[in-house]
Amino acid sequence: MSNSNEFDLVIKPGAIEKNYWQDIWRFRELFYILTWRDLKVRYKQTVLGVAWSVIRPLLSTIIFAVLFGRIAKMNSEVDIKYYLVFVFAAMLPWQFFSNALAESSNSIVQNANLITKIYFPRIIIPASTVIVSLVDFLISFGLLLCMFAYYQLMPSWKMIFLPGFLMLAFLAAFGFGLMLTAVNVKYRDFRFVMPFIIQFGMFLSPVAYSSLVVQQNFGIEGRLLYSLNPLVGVIDGFRWAIFGKDEILFLPGLLISIGVTFIMLWAGIRYFRSTEKGFADSI
Repeated sequence: MSNSNEFDLVIKPGAIEKNYWQDIWRFRELFYILTWRDLKVRYKQTVLGVAWSVIRPLLSTIIFAVLFGRIAKMNSEVDIKYYLVFVFAAMLPWQFFSNALAESSNSIVQNANLITKIYFPRIIIPASTVIVSLVDFLISFGLLLCMFAYYQLMPSWKMIFLPGFLMLAFLAAFGFGLMLTAVNVKYRDFRFVMPFIIQFGMFLSPVAYSSLVVQQNFGIEGRLLYSLNPLVGVIDGFRWAIFGKDEILFLPGLLISIGVTFIMLWAGIRYFRSTEKGFADSI
């Protein structure tokens, strides 16, 4: 008598490569588990807990406002009354990008035990860390709304475009994160370089100043070159969407930032996939 529970296991060469993206959907529950786990342990055994999602960007904003706004006098394009909001509006996408980059670059190494035991698309791991940083962003965004209420500012109708700019920041962080996490697996000391890369990137992004400063000093060509930094388009887009008519969106620069983001996303996925098979051996 045949057993109804019997099944045939067919192993075909190249099946994993062919079904890789389908496997991501099949392992979606693992993605949920990893994301939820990272959310729970992110601020575990901390005094202030989730409040750090607000405190970190707020403290950074205050420091930037003092150093650049008061001392360096780089806020000539912005009313001093709203300069704190101006900086905080840029700090939100930057903090999201930098946190996602830092967490995703170490994600594979931190999950070494999981990688060496079972098969699943490894891309799930850095993707889950970016989602955790997105949750931090949403919490911090609530403080921005409070600042608008305090300064009696009316949000622009253009804020409906914020999800699009947030998605652009997500893709930029994910693309760069995939490349850096693959490099970190092979060269473990790379993690010591990451803080310097992130710190350098902050000063290359228009967080404490307007992108107009670059154009005034280096012309249109300089601003176009400056837009090769994908966070330039994201931050300019955030300010344009939040402040409305008080901000002018530099469309050529935004298009350049979008193009660089998608190129880096493609390069990040390609490099990650090419090195993924050796993760278990390298770890």
